[in-house]
Amino acid sequence: MEYVKKLAPMVPWVQIGLFVGGLVLGLLWGYVISPIEFVDATPSYLRADLREDYMRMAIDSYRLNPDPNLAVARWQGLGAGAQQAYAAVQADPRGMDPAIVKSYGELVTQVLAAGGGQPVETGSGSSLIRTIVLGIGGLVLLGVLGYGGLYLYRLLNNRGSGTVTPTMQASEMSRKAEKTNFEQLGLAPPITQTMTTYVLGDDLYDESFSIDTAAGEFMGEYGVGVSEAIGVGDPKKVTALEFWLFDKNDIKTATKVLMSQHAFNDPAIRARLEPKGELVVVEPQAQVLLETATLQLLATVVDLEYGKGPLPTNSYFERITLELAIWPRQGGQAQG
Repeated sequence: MEYVKKLAPMVPWVQIGLFVGGLVLGLLWGYVISPIEFVDATPSYLRADLREDYMRMAIDSYRLNPDPNLAVARWQGLGAGAQQAYAAVQADPRGMDPAIVKSYGELVTQVLAAGGGQPVETGSGSSLIRTIVLGIGGLVLLGVLGYGGLYLYRLLNNRGSGTVTPTMQASEMSRKAEKTNFEQLGLAPPITQTMTTYVLGDDLYDESFSIDTAAGEFMGEYGVGVSEAIGVGDPKKVTALEFWLFDKNDIKTATKVLMSQHAFNDPAIRARLEPKGELVVVEPQAQVLLETATLQLLATVVDLEYGKGPLPTNSYFERITLELAIWPRQGGQAQG
């Protein structure tokens, strides 16, 4: 919790840092790494006064080199603004020969009319595509940064608020639970030994663990999870858990069902759970054994508390901590 308290004051600075970092990254990308460049742009992008100057130069060039293809290409380079620029030059020739201005306009009109076309604005297709791609890429990058910042903010804010989830409670209980010292009881130490806790509200409780030799050889798996709930509403009111043992040398997974006192005495619930395995009523400090061809699992009820609510007495678990210990099964018999 001390770590959480230290994180809480940092939350506003995380937001500010992410915003500034995203802004700097965006500016760096847009102006240094991959700035937008206009390549082979046409005169149609010029301001109106500059388009007029361009038209004057095109007409003057036509006077010296009356090439109809070049004259029309320069007209079309101005796109939709060509007619406006030409009309401005006609109204104010500024020393240009009006006859040349008129001749240029008539030539362009004749060529375009003969071709059945109109002045067309042309541009750089590759530049346009590149601009679009960069724009989309920038939006995606900003979206990812924004989502990441929001996720981090919520994570730190939840931690800083001191909210403790059922899963966190269960983990802490398992950590604090004292494991059995089987050697002091005259038994060989287990291959693996695990504490696991279910707490009311952990609706997705389902844990599994691997069984490996000291040399790293896989032998099987074991685990425990929710088997049956009663009542309605959230959270689930768990009335039975099932624990299982998988042995790679056995064709069948061994399973037993740990039931609350109410569930164990309810014929309807028993009928639903009997196909899953042997039914066992849960009692504090009770021990239940599972065996396969080469393995055995001893489950011990370390801690048990029933929920107190409108449902029948001792019908669902408020919390339950199990110790699961695995040994090799020697000669097909469980160790005593």
